[in-house]
Amino acid sequence: MLVSYKWLNQYVDLSNVTPQELADKMSVTGIEVEGVTVPEEGLKKIVVGEVKECIPHPDSDHLSICQVDIGEEELSQIVCGAPNVKAGIKVIVALPNSRIAGNVKIKKGKMRGQVSNGMICALQEIGYSDSVVPKEYSEGIYYLPQEAVNGEPVFSYLDMDDAIIELSITPNRADALSMRGVAYEVGAIYRQKPTFNDEKLVEVERKASEKIAVKVEDEELVPAYQIRIIENVKIQPSPQWLQNILMNEGIRPINNVVDITNYILLLFGQPLHAFDYDKLGSEEIVVRHAAEKENIVTLDGETRTLTSEDLVITNGQVPVALAGVMGGQDSEITETTTTVALESALFDPISIRRTAKRFNLRSESSARFEKGINKGTVGEASDVAAAMIVALAGGEVLQGAVKGSEYQAKEVEVQITLNRINQYLGTALNVAEVSEIFEALGFGYHVDGETYTVVVPPRRWDIQIEADIIEEVARIYGYDRLPSTLPSGETVAGSLTQEQATTRKIRTLLEGSGLTEAISYALTTEDKSRQFALKETAITRLDWPMSEDRSVLRMNLISGLLDNVQYNTARKNADVAFYEVGRVFYQENDPLTHLPQEVTHVALAVSGTWEEKSWQSKPQAVDFFTVKGILENVFEQLSIKEEITYQALTTIDELHPGRTAAIYLGETMIGFVGQVHPMTAKAYDIPETYVAEFDLATVVEASQKGITFQPVTKFPSVTRDIAMLVAEQVTNQEIVRTIQAAAGRFLTNVELFDVYQGANIEAGHKSVAYTLSFENPEATLTDEEINQAMSKVEKALTETVDASIR
Repeated sequence: MLVSYKWLNQYVDLSNVTPQELADKMSVTGIEVEGVTVPEEGLKKIVVGEVKECIPHPDSDHLSICQVDIGEEELSQIVCGAPNVKAGIKVIVALPNSRIAGNVKIKKGKMRGQVSNGMICALQEIGYSDSVVPKEYSEGIYYLPQEAVNGEPVFSYLDMDDAIIELSITPNRADALSMRGVAYEVGAIYRQKPTFNDEKLVEVERKASEKIAVKVEDEELVPAYQIRIIENVKIQPSPQWLQNILMNEGIRPINNVVDITNYILLLFGQPLHAFDYDKLGSEEIVVRHAAEKENIVTLDGETRTLTSEDLVITNGQVPVALAGVMGGQDSEITETTTTVALESALFDPISIRRTAKRFNLRSESSARFEKGINKGTVGEASDVAAAMIVALAGGEVLQGAVKGSEYQAKEVEVQITLNRINQYLGTALNVAEVSEIFEALGFGYHVDGETYTVVVPPRRWDIQIEADIIEEVARIYGYDRLPSTLPSGETVAGSLTQEQATTRKIRTLLEGSGLTEAISYALTTEDKSRQFALKETAITRLDWPMSEDRSVLRMNLISGLLDNVQYNTARKNADVAFYEVGRVFYQENDPLTHLPQEVTHVALAVSGTWEEKSWQSKPQAVDFFTVKGILENVFEQLSIKEEITYQALTTIDELHPGRTAAIYLGETMIGFVGQVHPMTAKAYDIPETYVAEFDLATVVEASQKGITFQPVTKFPSVTRDIAMLVAEQVTNQEIVRTIQAAAGRFLTNVELFDVYQGANIEAGHKSVAYTLSFENPEATLTDEEINQAMSKVEKALTETVDASIR
């Protein structure tokens, strides 16, 4: 919301308050101020000029040579390329050595051999956006009012010396999306009662009901709807003051009637719409649901195909406006309009949001209907607008507003005690102080002892319960004045929970292994949500997602990490190693009645080169064992490595079936590690990438047993190597388990040190070699003991995995 400091001054006295002071005060009382801008800042030596003579440039078919009166004794010659320049107009002149928008300096120069003492400016050249420049001046220079004094700075004529305060309005404070709402807010801060000098409505004796009938088919979605008729209007440009207000508020001036509806939108927060009565094609207005596949051409020239969820304003037969969103092209106000049908209504916020979202038609009007408007001023806003149309466009307002539905706004009463307020705020306010705050807010109240019955007017529809009243007292009293106290009681040293400590340790280990933490969106697409899933459940979908790309809650972390890999590799950062600790969401029950189950996972995604080329080593690309090694280091540091096993996994379609393993903790599968399937990698547009994901809670629980310490033995250890020929499908894990089961209690470690397939090895087989370490903590091992253990190992390997000992 953009607030004009000058405009606000009309309702509350801010003569002793600077714009910046006002902004600071508003920020500490609950409405955040994004910033304060003064349009004239950065501009210099820009004045009013009057074109006295304008002739074509002799050496150009589009330039003109103008003699301009800039308030000096002699006329100043300026060469201008605008198509609408002519003699007799007042214009914006940038003098030599002036500065225009973009910090551009204007110098005296020559154009096609003719001297040009400065520049005649369009509004865009002094900082106005194309979107707010009146259409008749969008391709040329702007005409100033004839009463502008030649040579004077131009800023006051365009209200560029005003301060524009940008408010960041939260959804609960939609009342501040209007100048009247802001005036009440500022009045409460500075203990003033705003005064509004609105135009007074004067009606003629002819009745509006004789010209039009209004019918609302669904009063639940349209609780208030009325039409006023204004005859004999003259459509013309708005006066300068009104155009200035709209342009400073970011709205393009159109004509006097349309500009008045926009002015009322800003003043009351009440959207209005003006129809050309003669173009309606009937003498009735019917507000109804659209028929399926019914069409309307909106003001932007687009043909919209409607559904039954859309509300439309019709002439009894065909739609003439999309309710609360945009008017129809066939009934818009033009230069030929003489009779205006002025609509003022209250529409259901959800219905308006659905329509605006489906057509991507977010406007100032739809935004206000979505967030809520003051239900008590629907008729008042229409009356003021009709009176302004008479004042600025002539005409006569017919008697009465023709209503299809009517809403009676009621005041809300909230009871609260003084003790309750002080208890929540930690204050010691008395009745007089709290009463003064309610008076400043413009709230009625009754006091019975220390119990307040607060009467909240309809303009503050956000206040319904005790907590709302307490918040109002706190912010008007001043958040900065609330006392601060330290907690009482014994000081207890804080400590991390087991889950927090383990999670922190995992983060440290992964970062120590060279990975970088990433944080991905919890919302994703339905397809990505189902990928890499450890278990199949129903998805959890948002009712009103911002986009289809963020429409469901994720059931894996890897898809988000792969998006990050793609983002980096697309920007020539080929070596990426990410991890994420985050929640996934499983829906075990009906998603319409139950919240999803939130489970914390840890995921990794690594791609590119793991070790760079150097003078003494070759580059080493990431492979399956890189990621598996990272995981084994984590599990080892958590003292659960011995409980972790890996088994081939082929059931996850997004993973390479020959390079993927399931991670088991005991008999429970807790995750997986493997290569992203080439087809999936192609879909993500990423190179060969390896990933892993596991359930954090299971790992945290397993790590709680802690570390068992043993004394270092004083007796020497003994190592023996064993090589064997086994079938290609026999896994390392099967061999290690067999050795551990057969070798006896003195075996301390089994290490694979060689794998070979190729020449002199039977097809379908492989040669593997292991180092076995033995140690007796109580005595020196003898050769006989070692030989017996090795014999048992060889026999077990022969019988269990059909190994040929080499």
